[in-house]
Amino acid sequence: MKRFFDEELNTLRSHLSLMGEKAVEQLRTAMTALIDRDAEAAQTVRREDDILDDLEVKIDDEAIRYVGLRGPVARDLRLVVVGMKASHDLERVGDEANNIAKRALRLVDEKPIKEYVDIPRMAEMAIEMLREALHALFEGDEEKAVAVCRRDGEVDKINKQLYRELIGYIAEDPANTTVAIELMFISKSLERIADHATNIAEEVIFLLRGKDVRHTPEVSPE
Repeated sequence: MKRFFDEELNTLRSHLSLMGEKAVEQLRTAMTALIDRDAEAAQTVRREDDILDDLEVKIDDEAIRYVGLRGPVARDLRLVVVGMKASHDLERVGDEANNIAKRALRLVDEKPIKEYVDIPRMAEMAIEMLREALHALFEGDEEKAVAVCRRDGEVDKINKQLYRELIGYIAEDPANTTVAIELMFISKSLERIADHATNIAEEVIFLLRGKDVRHTPEVSPE
């Protein structure tokens, strides 16, 4: 979005871009903690959770200051509001990464009940959706934003499929219950991260059109 390159909004844009990069980094580190049974990686995610919180506060402050100084209207006002909403979604992504890291810590000494395939695939899809949504925001790419919204259903399907599979493991052997439940929560966190990416994409469409498209067929998952 060209207006994000204006000098007065450059800091906000820079912080939002940094926040996106940090959110992705946190999620990747949390997945490393899970897949490699790496307790230190999990602790790193937990220690650095405040970074995203601090960036969210800075973005809110910068946006409020800009509104107070310039009194923007129409599209300029939508731009600032969307930037704030995107930062809130990215902060929630960080929270979900922290939740994954916390559960990965609990699984470090537990015997795996299956090879990790679906969960890493969900994580990569969520990361790609986040990156595409932010690219759509910074470049004003409506087509890309719509595409992100339509991908949300893919992650939902994997989450439901994995839930059914894990319930089956519990039925086969109740000793699998602890691990299966932790994996269910991790899968749900990834599904929520994809939802946050979708939220950002929907806000991009609102920014460009001035029209709320949430819950409409155009952005419904394929």
